[in-house]
Amino acid sequence: MASWKVSALSSGLAALGAAAVVNRHPLRSWDRPSFSGSPVNLSEGLVAAVGSLAGAACMRGPAATGATIAIGAGALAGYVDDQCEDRFPAKAKGLKGHLGALSQGKLTSGALKIGLISVGSACGVAFLKRKGSCAAQVEVWMEQTALVAGTANLVNLLDLRPGRALKACSILALPLVFHHGATSALAASILTTSAVCAPQDLNRKGMLGDLGANAIGASLGMALADLNSAKARRALLGAVVGLTLASERVSFSTVIEGNRVLKAIDDFGRRA
Repeated sequence: MASWKVSALSSGLAALGAAAVVNRHPLRSWDRPSFSGSPVNLSEGLVAAVGSLAGAACMRGPAATGATIAIGAGALAGYVDDQCEDRFPAKAKGLKGHLGALSQGKLTSGALKIGLISVGSACGVAFLKRKGSCAAQVEVWMEQTALVAGTANLVNLLDLRPGRALKACSILALPLVFHHGATSALAASILTTSAVCAPQDLNRKGMLGDLGANAIGASLGMALADLNSAKARRALLGAVVGLTLASERVSFSTVIEGNRVLKAIDDFGRRA
């Protein structure tokens, strides 16, 4: 059986199993208010993390280890930000806010999350194959690290409306299924995991939260980082960095609401 089929099947079954467990034993302490004020449960993020990890673990070769490390680090970082924010000496919003607090000697859950995702991404992409001189390989490793960490963070920034982050990941993952190796397997895993999480998300009963968004975002980042084309990787990295910086000044929701096509995609399948 092809590697992408194994990953798709494994992630789908693992996510369904995790969903069955959390539905049978609801985590009421994970309830949070949504953007509209209605309660949603962050256990969907646990389902997404389990599905993503299962898909990565069932791949072939060293890339499986790397993807598992990156996704695991993303999930751990998201859990810290979701569940332990009140235990930190300071709170902040946005990349600028977290780094600003850190420059003043105040650690926030978000700053720790950035550190965990960055380290996990660096370790994860170290298992991907690279060619060229030692200097060239180090340069590519740095680009891949930034791409994985940036994508994990960007998916989290999109998780502000029901189904938005899952749709974005699925749209990007769909063409990647037709690539090779780790890229194909991770893309298939993202699609099946998203399919399991979508009903809960679109029905406004759950959301990915930092835990799920960082996990599935790291999975997408690893799929993109393993692309053969250096031009494609650099273009994607530029887009991720640009969108992340733009989010500090512009509301994604406002932009989407003002564009007919984006709004139609964003609203599709969502319970009124």
